[in-house]
Amino acid sequence: MPNLLTEPILTLSSTGPATLPGLLAALARDAVDDFPALRPHQDPAWHMFLVQLAAIALHRAGQSDPPTGEEEWRGLLRALTPDFPDDEPWRLVVADHAKPAFLQPAVPPGVTLGNPAETPDAIDLLITAKNHDLKQAVARDAGAEDWVFALVSGQTGDGYNGAGNYGISRMNGGSSSRPLLGLAPAAPGKTMSPRLGAWFRRDVRALLAARADSLEELEPATEAFAEEGGHALLWLLPWPEGNQLRLAQLDPWYVEVCRRVRLSRAGGRIVAHRGTSKAARVDAKQANGVVGDPWAPVHKTENKSLTLAGRDFHYGLLSELLFSGTWALPLLARPAPFESARTPFLLVAAALARGNSKTEGFKRRELPLDARVAHAMADANGRLKLADLAKRQIEEIKRFDKALRGALAVVAAGGAWDGVTKEHYAHANAASDRFDRAVDGLFFPHLWARFDAQEAGEEATEAARDAFARALWTEAKALFEAALPAVPCHARLRPRAEARARRRLWGDTDLRAHFSTLFDAPPRKVTADAAAHNAAAE
Repeated sequence: MPNLLTEPILTLSSTGPATLPGLLAALARDAVDDFPALRPHQDPAWHMFLVQLAAIALHRAGQSDPPTGEEEWRGLLRALTPDFPDDEPWRLVVADHAKPAFLQPAVPPGVTLGNPAETPDAIDLLITAKNHDLKQAVARDAGAEDWVFALVSGQTGDGYNGAGNYGISRMNGGSSSRPLLGLAPAAPGKTMSPRLGAWFRRDVRALLAARADSLEELEPATEAFAEEGGHALLWLLPWPEGNQLRLAQLDPWYVEVCRRVRLSRAGGRIVAHRGTSKAARVDAKQANGVVGDPWAPVHKTENKSLTLAGRDFHYGLLSELLFSGTWALPLLARPAPFESARTPFLLVAAALARGNSKTEGFKRRELPLDARVAHAMADANGRLKLADLAKRQIEEIKRFDKALRGALAVVAAGGAWDGVTKEHYAHANAASDRFDRAVDGLFFPHLWARFDAQEAGEEATEAARDAFARALWTEAKALFEAALPAVPCHARLRPRAEARARRRLWGDTDLRAHFSTLFDAPPRKVTADAAAHNAAAE
């Protein structure tokens, strides 16, 4: 039966098939380009699992740096399971259900598993009940590594899916999701994705370096973890029906399992059987996801971890998480003590947006930022400066959006200045949404530029502000012209309506008052003052 410690079942495009210890060694050498069989939504869970597993193994062994040899890793992992000389906890299939298998707790007496699943995607965390965009149970030719990825994704990231199907402790409620917000070393060149090995090594070292301090941070917020000797790999433990583990029994980096599932061989193929439980495996409902997850933002006053819900990592949400001070940055989203002031980073934000018994999409965003910005986000004064700049940019975006919507509403009203209503503004919604998406790509590069410009003096600060305004104005004008033909208007009135709409946009008094450098000449007198229509756009 596949043994992750000795059999090369994990595909690496850079080095070929690898065992789990071989994979950890390759990551430590930064010799992994990608995981070809890994599905996009599984990527955050896989990274977090590998980092947690490696950090636990190194901490228990008293080591501070990930080794680069496969045999060293094999010994470190086996040291975590000394009661199982036959490596049962690292095998995908173990016939004796009284013993654990990889991410599969032992089945207690009196518990029967049914509900067969013939493909790994059937035990994954994606909810595909309507069989639409992502089809159900399609991985008919799956290999052993597909089951590995599905087990990691489901057991460490799933939420509540009906009676007896409880979710993980590292999320705020059963309909939430486990977020990842962290810094990764930026790869050389123009790539927008981190090097997997460099990211892995950085997170492992940062966890090990901050263990004592992170435990102190957690104590006021949640039940204290076991400083030493706590349960770390929860699939090793018996799971009697109704039995729950308390946080005080656990290592702070524990790798959890939330479901009863066992793999077996049938007709030469791996199949799964699932069961339910009377209670969640970890007794942490009262913690609202605040259980020391080093990748999870925590709301400071409401004491809960981030729930992405139906949102994505929009500039508004990221500004709130990073700069507002309302949220505590997770440990791995802050520069580590060993990282120099010249280290360039990527900020990685990822989560599966979930709702009540539904999946609302996998969201991921990667933002390049230099060390100065990264250190400022983790510093109270620096964060205040970034928060002020982000707030200004959001207000500036609103002014241009308001002008755009007002001009398109004039077209829908047939050019009647005094006849613009909410119904007419509704015809500008699509253009407004496109404007927001376009601005989303501009927001952070200009924010970093404005932050840097503050060090260069007032002239540089104004130039950076003007550059952002010009970028917004360019997008607003382009989207206005693109949206104009689709706005309904009587053919007889369209020439007048479009002419007045252009005069409305170019003559917007609010834009001219705040961004006078964008306009070469004062506006021509129009039939009605554009300022009167700005108020209607509220």
